[in-house]
This record gives sequence, C-alpha cells and structure tokens, in this order.
Amino acid sequence: MKLQQLRYIWEVAHHDLNVSATAQVLYTSQPGISKQIRLLEDELGVEIFARSGKHLTRITPAGEAILQVAGEILRKVESIKQVAQEFSDETKGSLSIATTHTQARYALPPVIESFMQKYPEVSLHMNQGTPMQISEMAANGTTDFAIATEAMELFSDLIMMPCYRWNRSILVPRNHPLAQNPRPSLEQVAAYPLVTYVFGFTGRSKLDEAFKTRGLTPRVAFTAADSDVIKTYVRLGIGIGIVASMAIDPEADSDLVAIDASHLFAASVTQIGFRKGTFLRGYMYDFIQAFAPHLTRDLVEKASHCHNRQELEALFADVHLPEH
Repeated sequence: MKLQQLRYIWEVAHHDLNVSATAQVLYTSQPGISKQIRLLEDELGVEIFARSGKHLTRITPAGEAILQVAGEILRKVESIKQVAQEFSDETKGSLSIATTHTQARYALPPVIESFMQKYPEVSLHMNQGTPMQISEMAANGTTDFAIATEAMELFSDLIMMPCYRWNRSILVPRNHPLAQNPRPSLEQVAAYPLVTYVFGFTGRSKLDEAFKTRGLTPRVAFTAADSDVIKTYVRLGIGIGIVASMAIDPEADSDLVAIDASHLFAASVTQIGFRKGTFLRGYMYDFIQAFAPHLTRDLVEKASHCHNRQELEALFADVHLPEH
C-alpha cells in the first residue's frame, strides 16, 4: 500500500468519481490512476469503487470505510508537513478559509488586510459556501478554518470557538411606511413581504424562531445567500429586507433606511473552527486572534484539547464576546 494510492482514491472520490478530472488536477495520467486504484483493490481484496465497464459508478460500502481512514492518514501527512514548515520558516505557508458571503464581504476584509501585511509570504485562500459546504470543506481538509454562524450541529468534527455576537437590521426604501418607525413590532414587520437569507444562512434560524414564538407566519417573498443581492431586491420593492447589521454600508446604502431589529430577534454568535488534531502554525494562531482578540493562543490550545461540545461551552462560559 502506497501513500500515493490513498491520495488517488481520495481525490477520485472528491471529483465525482471522474478519473480524467482527477488526473488533470494531480498532473498525472488517467491510466496511471486507474492502474494504481486496481493495484490497491487487489492488495486489499475488496473493491473501493463499483464499475460499469471502464467507468466508476459509486463508492462501495467497503470503499466508504477505507476512504474515511485514508482521509485521516492524508490529514496526518499534511500535519507533518506543517510541522516541518513551521520549524524551517514560520513566515511562509498557506491559509485557507471557508465562510459565508456576509463574513467574507463585511467582517473579514480588515482582518485579512492586516494579516497579509504581517505575513506577505503566506498565501491566503477564501472559499464561500453554505454552512453544509463550509463544514465539509473544513472536515475533509480542503480548508484550514471554518467561519460560520448557523447549523453548528454540522460541525461536530471541528473545534468551534465563539468570536462575536451580532444582530439584524430591517431595510426599507425611504418612502416605505416603516421608514418612520424606529421600533416596529414583529407583527408590523410580518405584515409585509420579506426579503432575507436562505434558510441556514447568517442567522436565519433566529429570525424564524422569533416569528414562530409569536405565532406569526411571515410571507418570505425572496431569499438569497448574499446580503447585497437582498438589498437589490429591496430596492425593487419586492419586500422589506432583514440582513445582518454589519452588512449595511452607510454610504452605499444611503438610499435605504436601516432600522435596528435587535429588540425583535435574539443575537447570533459567529464562530471559527478547525479540525480536531490539526497542527496550527504560528500565523494561524495570529489570524484567529486578529479575528477574535479574546481567542489567545493559550485559550485556543485549551479548546483544542476539549473532547466534546459541552467541554467547549464550559471553557467559554465566562468569556465576554464583543458585539459586531
């Protein structure tokens, strides 16, 4: 069994069983990958992939179990490389982040700007997606950090740490009836069509919970994952917008009226996390603390040794989170 064979089956599985596409990504030949997979299957005595002719059709049950272990081995290999690089040159390397549009567009720019000034030789990669996609990217090693607010149950394989609290604002055109009401009730908000986030994005569950608790069923006219798209459709008169307050730009959005909605909805908490067992390089600790100053290296190291979410919650129970 060779490490290269494990990498081949892992990459094929994560390229929709497309051997040709995998070969292009790995800069090798399609026949070479197919041969190595066959050799590995022969050695193990089981099929990792089911086939129809020359085409791979699905991952077998044995293959699923083998791929899970292969992923763990490949992540350990990557950690060994990280350890070596940390001792050879602590200022060079790469850092990849998976997050939502709102975090990437509004919360992260100043953090990334200062980080890149401090570490100009660290290559930084941003990946945007749904909470499910973010969780998968961090869990399978595609990214180093996950930054998310919603669907924390998806992140059971990650060490997730609280960064800051935030709430929402209602956005309406200047001629809208609510524009003159600085403190509308939930009933008044529910009287209009809503333009807001797709379920599972940027605190949407807190919004849904608030209406449900009051026995209200608002009409959601339009949903999007992108705060700027929501604003566009508010301007078109599709409905009133509900967005993260951090996503409001006083200059760019001066044609809209922003109404603080923190009296209507419970605050949400954005968290940052990484895979259990990940070796964090020095600049990774610095990035975490730049994003959330209370997450010192000592606190992050304590978090990395927690065995479950209950221990994590206990560790951060007395930590005061800033408002964003």
